[in-house]
Amino acid sequence: MTILAVLAAVSALVSAALMAGVFSAFSVAVMPGLNAVPPGAAVAAMRSVNERILNPAFLGPFVLVPLAGAAAGALLLVLGHRRAAAAFLAAAAVYLLGAFLPTAAVNVPLNDALAAAGDPAQAARAAAAWAAYAPRWTAWNHVRAAASVLSLLLAAAGLAVWARGR
Repeated sequence: MTILAVLAAVSALVSAALMAGVFSAFSVAVMPGLNAVPPGAAVAAMRSVNERILNPAFLGPFVLVPLAGAAAGALLLVLGHRRAAAAFLAAAAVYLLGAFLPTAAVNVPLNDALAAAGDPAQAARAAAAWAAYAPRWTAWNHVRAAASVLSLLLAAAGLAVWARGR
């Protein structure tokens, strides 16, 4: 059971780090970069990103953070490591509430609306679509990035507490 706890804990930590990196990169580089080009180009590029991000390299870690965090927490509880377990369970909860749910409730619906917004070559339509999309999407992405970083820190704290035997 200890080996499973190690695998779950490391999976939670690495997955949270990957997701913190992805969401942070969007906040600090991708969205500012897209905001710097004409709206038609931004809409076309973001549509392409949204289609291509649905792959195992993104979806695996995206789903694994709360699952592995909860599994590590549960296994550590069974093994008697309550403080470490609490940190992993908190990591899973923070990610679930701050990254996973906003993605499903806000960012994905905004992506769907952008995909349905019509021809990005029509300047007025593209400008309106981007203006309705980018500020709200980016604000919620900042939340996802922060939640992922906090989940990473909680998982790291859980491993540290566990390693010290407390």
